[in-house]
Amino acid sequence: MAAPILTITLNPTIDVFGAAAAVVPTHKVRLHATTYEPGGGGINVARVIASLGGNVEALSLSGGEMGAFLGRLLQEEGIAHLPIPIAGQTRVALMVRDEKTGLEYRFLPEGPEISGEDVARAVAAVAGRGSGYVVASGSLPRGAPEDSFAQLAVAAARHGLPFVLDSSGAGLKSALAVGGITLLKPSRSELEGLAGRSLDETGIEREAMALVTSGTARLVAVTLGGDGALLARAEGALRLPAIAVPVLSAVGAGDSFLGAMVWALSQGWPVEEAFRLGTAAGAAATSNPGTTLCSREAVFRLYRQAGGVLPTV
Repeated sequence: MAAPILTITLNPTIDVFGAAAAVVPTHKVRLHATTYEPGGGGINVARVIASLGGNVEALSLSGGEMGAFLGRLLQEEGIAHLPIPIAGQTRVALMVRDEKTGLEYRFLPEGPEISGEDVARAVAAVAGRGSGYVVASGSLPRGAPEDSFAQLAVAAARHGLPFVLDSSGAGLKSALAVGGITLLKPSRSELEGLAGRSLDETGIEREAMALVTSGTARLVAVTLGGDGALLARAEGALRLPAIAVPVLSAVGAGDSFLGAMVWALSQGWPVEEAFRLGTAAGAAATSNPGTTLCSREAVFRLYRQAGGVLPTV
């Protein structure tokens, strides 16, 4: 049976996307083709997993009218939402595509301030899980303890739950300090942030493999944009080139990659094929405008195009 998946989003959003004829100062910029979608790292991951047919629940710290709206949007997509109420208002992010230049503008509020008690309730929810993957993805909100992701990682490890992490900054470093991560998904810039310097191809592989050999993470999947992706595992590093698609937006590509890879792992796929499916999902997301994530049909089409063969599990 496929393993259930719990995603955790400490700083969720309502993602508003629209297109404008041109983005100009002072004057009103009128948007059309406007959409409202539930967002934030873990929620996006959950949406991808659900689109692939996975058994997923999305836990988020959410509050106010926007928090209730977030729940309704997830309900409309058939995704089980486990809200942890907070005092503040869930943030609203705005993404605008300038049709004149083709440029995309992204406005992300910092979001509400939360407390250590809010995080403790998320940790307790992990401790209450009987089985399955735990995926923490996204940024640390204001007020959250720096070791929030480390607390989640420890709780998952104590209960034998595979822990997956995609974050950055102090929150990421604190989780790496406790180790035992099943899958870590940094971008190139996030890996460079950990290394404290710019990295060429050799440096990326060396840093990713060091995280594996030290026991910090069993798998490290580094997304490299147009340069593809690299998977570090005990057997060594595996590189896959980017799949050629028309790029309309990079929003959600990393979340799509992670969602597809975790879904495949939860289905019992070999690691290498799960990694290949992740690269297909990331490419599928970049070929969509705005905040639109990947579709199941596009993911499997690109997976086959890249030489993937569906495993028998």
